[in-house]
Amino acid sequence: MAGHSQFKNIMHRKGRQDKARSKLFGKLAREITTAAKLGQPDPAFNPRLRAAIIAARAENMTKDVIERAIRKSQGGDAENYDEMRYEGYGPGGVAVIVEVLTDNKNRTAGDVRATFTKAGGNLAETGAVSFMFDHVGVVEFDGKVASADQMLEAAIEAGAEDVTSGENGHEIYTTTETLREVAKALEGKFGEPRKAALVWKPKNTVAVDDEKGEQLIGLLETLNENDDVQNVYANFEMSDAVVAKMTA
Repeated sequence: MAGHSQFKNIMHRKGRQDKARSKLFGKLAREITTAAKLGQPDPAFNPRLRAAIIAARAENMTKDVIERAIRKSQGGDAENYDEMRYEGYGPGGVAVIVEVLTDNKNRTAGDVRATFTKAGGNLAETGAVSFMFDHVGVVEFDGKVASADQMLEAAIEAGAEDVTSGENGHEIYTTTETLREVAKALEGKFGEPRKAALVWKPKNTVAVDDEKGEQLIGLLETLNENDDVQNVYANFEMSDAVVAKMTA
């Protein structure tokens, strides 16, 4: 998942997590509330809620805040959010998928379209770029929990489809149907993962140069700063030299 991982790494090197933490917590809480409202409020019987809680814990959200978000889903005044997916092209012809939870579809659609246009890209119809991605499950662990060989062996036993291990840790890919079972099996061996979710994994990546890379990262940043946007995926690949220049 080169584009998504590269974007996270660039933001990490720029040290922007703290600045955006309150916004991130709001998005995580929204996902928890939505997951609990659509299913059961018990994560043991609600895979989506379980995944949302794992994501929240990975960002050090407190137990009280998580439980408050779950309780909010059971109240009569809980907001209703529509799940939407937008697809388009960014600078350099990079394919971009944007997942949102919104209480105002017209507002969000206008904001997303304007963001693409301002960055030199364009919003397309749903399905225009998603065929360039595989919709899969992913379970992520820190590298220290196991060696690459140990994780590969455990993942195969658990029924995973693919494993990628590197300096950023282990990424175990599953089908959308087997995510819960694979995550549960691996958690039994290595503890709670830092992520367990359904994602859009690029089938192939597009190389971008310095100029297009900066424009693209600007687009992804602006999309992520939108309160309604939950996840952004892109099928780009930048050279180490470009990444180093952007994070210098």
